[in-house]
Amino acid sequence: MTRIFNDPSAFAEEALAGFCDVHANLVRQVPGGAVRRNRPAKPKVAVLAGGGSGHYPAFAGLIGTGLADGAVVGNIFTSPSAQQAYSVAKAADSGAGVVFTYGNYAGDVMNFGMASERLAAEGIPVENVLVMDDIASAPPSESEKRRGIAGDFTVFKIMGAAAEAGAGLADVVRLGRRANDLTRSIGSAFSGCTFPGADAPLFTLADKQMGLGLGIHGEPGLFDTELPPARELGRELVSRVLAETPHGASRRIAVLLNGLGSTKQEELFVLWLTVAPLLRAAGYTLVMPEVGELVTSLDMAGVSLTVTWLDEELEPLWTAPAETPAYRRGNAAPQAGEAAEENSFDDAAATETFSATEASAYYARSCVAALHATREALHEAEKTLGDLDAIAGDGDHGRGMVRGIDAACTAATEAASRGAGAGSVLASAGDAWADNAGGTSGVLWGAGLRAFGESVGNEQAPGAEELASAVTSFAGRIAELGKAEVGDKTMVDALVPFAGTFCRLTAAGTDVGRSWSEAAAAAAAAAKATAALRPRKGRARPLAEKSLGTPDPGATSLAMIFTVMGPHLAPARQPAGARS
Repeated sequence: MTRIFNDPSAFAEEALAGFCDVHANLVRQVPGGAVRRNRPAKPKVAVLAGGGSGHYPAFAGLIGTGLADGAVVGNIFTSPSAQQAYSVAKAADSGAGVVFTYGNYAGDVMNFGMASERLAAEGIPVENVLVMDDIASAPPSESEKRRGIAGDFTVFKIMGAAAEAGAGLADVVRLGRRANDLTRSIGSAFSGCTFPGADAPLFTLADKQMGLGLGIHGEPGLFDTELPPARELGRELVSRVLAETPHGASRRIAVLLNGLGSTKQEELFVLWLTVAPLLRAAGYTLVMPEVGELVTSLDMAGVSLTVTWLDEELEPLWTAPAETPAYRRGNAAPQAGEAAEENSFDDAAATETFSATEASAYYARSCVAALHATREALHEAEKTLGDLDAIAGDGDHGRGMVRGIDAACTAATEAASRGAGAGSVLASAGDAWADNAGGTSGVLWGAGLRAFGESVGNEQAPGAEELASAVTSFAGRIAELGKAEVGDKTMVDALVPFAGTFCRLTAAGTDVGRSWSEAAAAAAAAAKATAALRPRKGRARPLAEKSLGTPDPGATSLAMIFTVMGPHLAPARQPAGARS
């Protein structure tokens, strides 16, 4: 994965474009992802799988008859933005509603949720089905916190078959959630994966060691142990999955033995020789098992075992035909009379016109300067932030922040050049950040910047009181969306001290520049102190112990950004008459 690329930051986009070109008879690229090449002959529920890149054949490789109607595709290991999800849904909708289905990760939940709100406001029926099959990521008592790994595939397959058979939105959702409830997975990694352009994997294992309980975003296992022979590994995986057999489950199961990216098919067949007899000895009938790569993690060496307990409704859907670029079962040729016309959806808004006072337009230039200073700082810190994130996460924080700030700078500069005031410049920057960065940090920074801009407005350059109000709006919007609290080991741990210090000092009459500087110092100290915390939210939560001793990357980047923005957003002195 590190050998064939042009610009590493464009890898995901180029891979999607190449995929759509190769499989142009089945899929077509649209803003935010891809959809089926042909429209259905009559309205049907559109099943839209989604998530970050790096998991092929999930997600775009599963578009086709009997499976997904489209895929929303984010950057590597990064949730797609709300705008991307909205655009793909508009392209795939044929009048019977849409359902987003994806793994249970904070960024995906936020972005698909925001897209759903927008679609619902337009009168399009929309639902979400989350996959939570990874038994290593949370105990049974907290199953709602579990992340989605290879169980994505069985849930997607069952939902896609139901929609293809003509089921309504409510039934497709019900069946998908039932499949999720009856699916369990456990995995093991033998080596980490490497981002395109990176000179080292996200994590490493000692020789002849494996990490049990891996994630599909490059997260290492929950703990490391000696790499056993295939027979012992098979027994370990089977025993852990069967230990969580759902109450009242049937004796008929769908089974996936999934390679994570560089585990050879022959190795999987050797492991299958242990897995299959153990499942049969436990009294199970294996229904159309699958062995191969279905949900991967770039070039990770590893394997996962997934079991879905079937019932009278789910089994026919699991065995139903499907034809996609990466997966075929039976004869699933498009139905006669299926329309071949493409449904072009263009969400490009008309060029926005701006109105602002001279004072606000003047301050807007300071906002652009603040964003460019942030861009320089984040580019310099990209590797550091990625390394921090790789300790207990997926290592994408640096890359995601860079993508976000690059887009924000471009949008802000363009808006300012057309006479936008400070509020519109920051709102434009926020929207671009969220759309291009994706992930949890992308949607939070995007929403926060927009809230800051809406508070500042386009009528005047803000003074201390207005800046305090804008900071409060920024913090409030992030808290509302992210639902994190101080102590959860997130960006909120640095944000709350910043906002509290700035508002307290400005209320006491302290110079606005000094207030911002001291607030930024408080944020930096709080970010550093997160090294002593265990994460209680996000992808790092299952690896809480490994996170100890490392500061939170989101808190670190927030403190860094507020530090470099200060001289521009909160100067010690403002030109005479600039606020009038």
